[in-house]
Amino acid sequence: MIPEVTETHREKAYALLKADAAKIHKLIEVQIENLTMPQCPLYEEVLDTQMFGLSREIDFAVRLNLIDEHEGKALLENLERQLNRLHEAAQNSV
Repeated sequence: MIPEVTETHREKAYALLKADAAKIHKLIEVQIENLTMPQCPLYEEVLDTQMFGLSREIDFAVRLNLIDEHEGKALLENLERQLNRLHEAAQNSV
């Protein structure tokens, strides 16, 4: 028998997804600051791969009823906004 999902499981799942989003933000921030320009294909590849991976994690958590679909969308949208701000700041500093 599968144990019932508790609020603690939901909180932990959301916290893990949020931590993964923060890692992606940091990775892209470091990449912009030190390694490549946002126009570089490598930058785009890393960004696309990381965002796709996070979206799959969120989808999995939603399907397990660990987080609400709205929470997952909000998490992705928030990360996208943060990354857009990083990208714009990098463009303006060039």
